[in-house]
Formats: sequence, structure tokens, C-alpha cells
Amino acid sequence: MCDVDDSRELIELPLEQLAACHECDLLMRKPELALGERAECPRCGFELFSHRPQMLQRSLALALAALLLYIPANFLPIMHLHLLGQTTQDTVWSAVRSLYDGGLRVIAVVVFLCSMGIPLLKLLCQLAVLLCIRWDVGRVHGLFLYRTYHHLREWGMLEVYLMGILVSIVKLIALANIEMGIGLACFIGLLLLQIWLEVVMSPQQVWEALSGESRYAGH
Repeated sequence: MCDVDDSRELIELPLEQLAACHECDLLMRKPELALGERAECPRCGFELFSHRPQMLQRSLALALAALLLYIPANFLPIMHLHLLGQTTQDTVWSAVRSLYDGGLRVIAVVVFLCSMGIPLLKLLCQLAVLLCIRWDVGRVHGLFLYRTYHHLREWGMLEVYLMGILVSIVKLIALANIEMGIGLACFIGLLLLQIWLEVVMSPQQVWEALSGESRYAGH
């Protein structure tokens, strides 16, 4: 907690020198960080800022790798089901089509958006933002795309879909012979890469780079 004098001093500071904690709303002076350092909220311990080394290069590599896995993760077989002499192959796309053809069109659209459409849009937004920073062009468009990405974050539910796949495998394994397909490995890899990308792609560094303030984005 800060005293009255400290509060008065914070009020007199320009907005670009202030920061508020996303968790507890504590208002404080924005810290000056060296490369590789991070700042935490003194009240709740939430990570406020971080300057990760080689953020841009690492994020670009992860975004491109995730995009390369996107097609095999969604269109290659997740599992091979052997039941009563018949073999079927299931993919993420075939599951969406089965729901749609079965009359569950609203559910099919929701599954498509959450498991395929929005994750792809998120990756494309991230890649476009990183390229704006890398080539130092279209920063206004980059800001818009990065805001769009933050709005889409809550709707990408690859982990929920993966849990559904695993639950289905556990329930079916007692009824039929199941072989894991290459699509499942690609799907898990895509999920892990997206999580890793969100960790590496430091929001504060991206905002600063898009506004022309960052000295660290390319290091």
C-alpha cells in the first residue's frame, strides 16, 4: 500500500509512465527492465512485464511451426477404430461433418469455430503482428490485429476438444480395437506450440514494439 504522498506523486505522472496490475488493479510506476528481467506486482505477485530475449525470432519460429502442424492436425486421422470387422478413420474435420450431416448443425458450427476456425485466425493474427514488427511496417494494422487476437483468445478451445478426444478413446477402448493416428500427435503438438507461443510472445514487448517504444523485440 502506498501513502498519500506516493498517491499524489503517481497522479502527477503521465499515463505512459504508469501501470496497473491486471489482477488486483494496483496502480504503480512502470518499471524499467533490462533484457531478460521481469516485474511482478508487489501486492499479488502477478507478472506485470517481462523482456524475454529473442522474443521476436522465437515467436516467429513457433507461429510458423504451429501453422505447419495445423493441416495434418485437423485432416489426418486421429484414431483408427476396428469394430466387427470394419475399420473407420476419424479426423477433426470428419467429426464436424458428421455433426452437420446428422442434423446438429449449430453444434457443428460451434465445434468448427472453436477447434479449427478461431485457432487458425489466432495463429494468423499472431504471425501478421510479428511480421509487422519484424519488417517495421503497418503498425496501425498490427495494433488492430493484436487487439483482435486478444478478443479471440477466449474462444479457441483446442484443449477442451483434446479432452473430448481422450474421453472418447477411454470409453471406446473396451468396445473396439483402437489405434492412434498421426493426426492425434499433430493435434497435441499444435496445442503445445500454441501454449508455448503465448508464453514466449510477451504482451508488453509486443505493445511496445508496435508503438515504436521497444528496444528489445528483435533481440
